[in-house]
Amino acid sequence: MSLFTPRSRQSSDSTETSDATGSEEPAEAEAAEGPEEAAPSGKPGWFGWRHRYPRTARGVTIGTTVLAAALVLGALLVPNRLDWIRFESFLRLPVEAILLAGLLLALPTRARRITAVASGVFLGLFTVVKFLDMGFRQTLARPFDLVFDWILLDDAADFVRESYGRSGELLAITAVIVLFVSVLALCTLSVVRLSNLMARHRAVAARTTLVLGTVWIVCFTMGVQFSGLTFATKGNIQFVANRVQQVHDGLVDAKVFEKQAKVDAFANTPPDQLLTGLRGKDVLFTFIESYGRVAIDDPAMAPQIDAALQDGDNRLKAAGFQSRSGWLSSPVTGAGSWLAHSTFLSGLWVKNQQRYRSLTTGDRATLTSYFQKTGAWRTVGIVPGVRKAWPEGKYFGLDHIYDSTHLGYNGPYFSWTPVPDQFSLESFERLEHGKQNRDPIMAEIILASSHNPWSPIAHMIGWDQLGDGSVFEQIKKEGTDPKEVWKSAKRVRTEYRKAIEYSLQSLTEWVERYGDDNTVLVFLGDHQPVPTVTGGDTNKDVPITIVARDPKVLDRISSWGWTEGLKPAGNAPVWAMDKFRDRFMTAYAK
Repeated sequence: MSLFTPRSRQSSDSTETSDATGSEEPAEAEAAEGPEEAAPSGKPGWFGWRHRYPRTARGVTIGTTVLAAALVLGALLVPNRLDWIRFESFLRLPVEAILLAGLLLALPTRARRITAVASGVFLGLFTVVKFLDMGFRQTLARPFDLVFDWILLDDAADFVRESYGRSGELLAITAVIVLFVSVLALCTLSVVRLSNLMARHRAVAARTTLVLGTVWIVCFTMGVQFSGLTFATKGNIQFVANRVQQVHDGLVDAKVFEKQAKVDAFANTPPDQLLTGLRGKDVLFTFIESYGRVAIDDPAMAPQIDAALQDGDNRLKAAGFQSRSGWLSSPVTGAGSWLAHSTFLSGLWVKNQQRYRSLTTGDRATLTSYFQKTGAWRTVGIVPGVRKAWPEGKYFGLDHIYDSTHLGYNGPYFSWTPVPDQFSLESFERLEHGKQNRDPIMAEIILASSHNPWSPIAHMIGWDQLGDGSVFEQIKKEGTDPKEVWKSAKRVRTEYRKAIEYSLQSLTEWVERYGDDNTVLVFLGDHQPVPTVTGGDTNKDVPITIVARDPKVLDRISSWGWTEGLKPAGNAPVWAMDKFRDRFMTAYAK
């Protein structure tokens, strides 16, 4: 017996198998497999396995082809939103598959192969963008922006590291890279495989494509639907068209924003005429992270939040303070706090990173820089969420910035949150507000304890017990585990609500403890929390409140129609966040 399979038999078997199963073109299959001399015929092995196990080989080939077709159709039919994914979504006929099949059938061999590879790569990238959309909609309630959002991927990695540690970050990045490469490779190989199959069975493929094309036209014309979904879909074409328009709009947006930034009603106002109604007051602009309308309106949270606001109201009234509250509409939701902060302070709608960079590298004055311009206030920033160089801080007109490393905190992080709110406020008192014989202060204060993932969270302790923050080590150990909390949307919402309660209590107790006749507090949420908390609600409203002991301060905004107390009424006015700066400066300019 010969140790090698005869060449003629190999060729015959290979051709027969390929024709029967449609796995490869005969010549390509032979070239791919190579001569079978490399493996003895008497021993099973990788080489020559098709001839030793023809039925298995045929099943593998057919199965692989079916999987390739399923992958291509799945990539074309999968929605770009998690809440749209259901079984019926994949029982539709995409026109893109029909058009691609027709194109591949019409091209000569070389052009077909190049087109198949290019189409597979494009399909892979197209699918990756859909995955990005899913992630962004789950966190920011909007799709991924191909022009502006790449920088947010780095921020996402930082968030994972700070919330789940370095190992969690490395695991997440590795998973993303593997997924990206796998999607591109599998989509490309699948399209090439199907292209080769159609080329070998051109007549059958052409008839099938024609029939499917006819079915698509008829169903699309008649508006055929199954379970509320259009059967003959062209969603991918519309998806691409929307992204092309998005890129175009992004490229021209810079010029639009530049023109808007040049219009400033107070640019030529002399410093001695700015903010005259607040001279001698300590003005504190305080942002509560993720404090959105859902915290007040949602029936599952409203009772506890109402109680926290009512308790704060009672405490402040007993200390001689009054307050007025309304609503602002934020440019972002879920995340992107710096965009909301800059919108509030600049009076411009800063909805993306390009606008933020243009703003902070320009000369547009902000609410905080106008305070600095008067020379009547020392301007400071309490920004515990900042853990690295923040050159933009100078743009906002802050004489001194206290980041997470300059607040004197020696306690633990609470997931993303570097410093608990109560300690941040006590540090402000110790470092600035409590000094003797000082100038009036204008402060921008960021309270970060209510930042996602809301686990673990701190709780209030005696103000005299804060020390250097070491006391929070035990408090963190007693807290919840974010990995466990995020297994349940209900638990996430509960922890979010507790975090907001903590921030509100920290702030109102600080005013009660340290506020005086010259204290003017403006506090607000920067954006709504992630859709896991809002339940997919697209509302972007956040509460805003002004607190003061001097009645003249609130008299100046009596025409605003805001609600008395810390809780804005449901029908209180809603302003776009970029409108606040000019209204505030106008009210206190007389």
